[in-house]
Amino acid sequence: MGGGDKGLLDIGGRSLLARVIDRIEPQVAGLALNANGDAARFERFGLPVLPDSIAGFPGPLAGVLAGLDWAADQGADSIVTVAADTPFFPPDLVPHLLMAAEGMAHPLVLATTPRQAGGSLKSGAKSGVNRHPTFGLWPVALRDDLRAALNDGLRKVVLWTDRHHGREASFPLWPSGLDPFFNVNTPEDLARAAEIAE
Repeated sequence: MGGGDKGLLDIGGRSLLARVIDRIEPQVAGLALNANGDAARFERFGLPVLPDSIAGFPGPLAGVLAGLDWAADQGADSIVTVAADTPFFPPDLVPHLLMAAEGMAHPLVLATTPRQAGGSLKSGAKSGVNRHPTFGLWPVALRDDLRAALNDGLRKVVLWTDRHHGREASFPLWPSGLDPFFNVNTPEDLARAAEIAE
């Protein structure tokens, strides 16, 4: 995509990130952004910006840890994460994640969708489903374990969630066959997102 923050790209007169915020805000008690670098570029959104606390840009789990540390300071017991380049995720994401976590001592759930027939397996896919590791419910109680795992070099989300017997919350594909966790990775994806947003 030529560098920069994908979440700040425009579709239909609004940034991807603004669309993501509008979709997740009614479902949660508070919001923060995980981003490294100059936080001023997100000033217009009026949200706390949380940089990774683990050096070397180790990936999504570092963002989860930043969120868990922030949530602990807020007195929360869990967080939900979403990706800034995925504007069409389900508007009932959080309730479904919470339902899937019922009975767990430490709620840990990733969103999944059915793998489309003939489609290739996405990262984290198993048993005919695609796991979406940036869309999940994460327990503050396991943040020190996550910190230790990151410091030991763990980078794959699903390896850590599987280690802790994480569950899955299944979401249907759209009637058109589109995965609601479709994310913008290419200029063609951006054009497609603009068409969907119309």
